[in-house]
Amino acid sequence: MVIALVALLVATSVRMVQQYQRGVVLRFGRLLPQVRQPGLRLLVPVADRMVRVPVQTIVLDVPPQGAITKDNVTVNVDAVVYFRVTDPVRAVVKVENYLGAISQVARTSLRSVIGRADLDTMLSDRERVNAELRAVIDTPTDDWGISVDRVEIKDIALPEGMRRAMAHQAEAERDRRARVIAADGEYQASARLADAARVMGNPSGAMQLRLLQTVSEVASDQNSTLVMPLPVEVMRFFEHSTNAPATAPATTPTPSIPPTATPEGAPAPPHVPVDVPVDTANGTPERTDGDAVVR
Repeated sequence: MVIALVALLVATSVRMVQQYQRGVVLRFGRLLPQVRQPGLRLLVPVADRMVRVPVQTIVLDVPPQGAITKDNVTVNVDAVVYFRVTDPVRAVVKVENYLGAISQVARTSLRSVIGRADLDTMLSDRERVNAELRAVIDTPTDDWGISVDRVEIKDIALPEGMRRAMAHQAEAERDRRARVIAADGEYQASARLADAARVMGNPSGAMQLRLLQTVSEVASDQNSTLVMPLPVEVMRFFEHSTNAPATAPATTPTPSIPPTATPEGAPAPPHVPVDVPVDTANGTPERTDGDAVVR
């Protein structure tokens, strides 16, 4: 009986603390200041009671919470909280159940943070919302010896009507960007065409060569029919007419020779204009008769 009693006392006095745990000992309900480290630890039978507190990071899921954003949009948001115990003594003494307490604090803090932010901020700037949510949750838990490492919003559930409105908004935004890009392309193309027209307008014949090149490119397709409104020669005629001088140079008048008499009944020879040279010395015209020259 004595041996059995001793064995029972030894079994109740020996406790094992894991590497990821810390032991908090209460002797007759009074807290001992020393925290038991990992390994085999001896306790006073009947007098001591040890509470093992895990110090590893704990992941806590926050169920979906319905809330109204700053711009009056109803959403359901769920999150996840990563925390760990930094002071096992305060985690045991200050709060009854620190897991349940952190869960409740995370739910209420999630609703309050969502109410202060609008929908666009929650969708586009989640980092700021997560940082604000972590600061709100970490404020009361710091007194419990618990440190909140990070808080992440997992999903934001929107109503069906809001989803359709956002889809229409995104489509309109994409359409606006496409039109702006197309207009910018047309503007750049028109500027390049104007520069090309100025370059091709300086040398003569450049426009005709470009027209012939375009005709050759179009004619390469056997199924195409090309209709030319004006021939190239007409275009060249107009070009030469515009480049010709406005007034013709002055010419020296040539005197006309009277027709010679013919017999009756004989037809008059046709009048052929003859260029008669003029003697510049005395101003009398010179007339040729056969091989002789008559003054």
